[in-house]
Amino acid sequence: MAGCSRCGDCLSACPEGIIVQGDGGFPTLNFSHGECTFCGACADACSEPLFLPREQTPWQLVARIGEGCLAFGQVFCQACQDSCEPRAIRFSPAPRGIPVPILTTADCTGCGACVSACPVQAIRVTDSEDASHEA
Repeated sequence: MAGCSRCGDCLSACPEGIIVQGDGGFPTLNFSHGECTFCGACADACSEPLFLPREQTPWQLVARIGEGCLAFGQVFCQACQDSCEPRAIRFSPAPRGIPVPILTTADCTGCGACVSACPVQAIRVTDSEDASHEA
């Protein structure tokens, strides 16, 4: 994060508490306890010109569902779908009867709601370019 002064103002401003101090004191996102609501409080609190204008997409992050997903292990679970407000995660019937998740990255906002909802931590939010290379 070039230009970040590591002042911590964004950490204390985030009402969801998902901005935490990371390596070197730089802010990082931790979706394990909640989601980004895109309220803009972090941008408002920041004295540096690091954030995009509100009318632009704040980041290029998308969810990625890993192999540890319960549905891939033939266990019924749709917690991520239930938490996904934009409905980027849907479940499609599988030949063996347990529906499997399908993520439509174009619909994913990268908010992280699915991360904290997943009971086995099988979902992470990553840069959209990284996700397309892993698919």
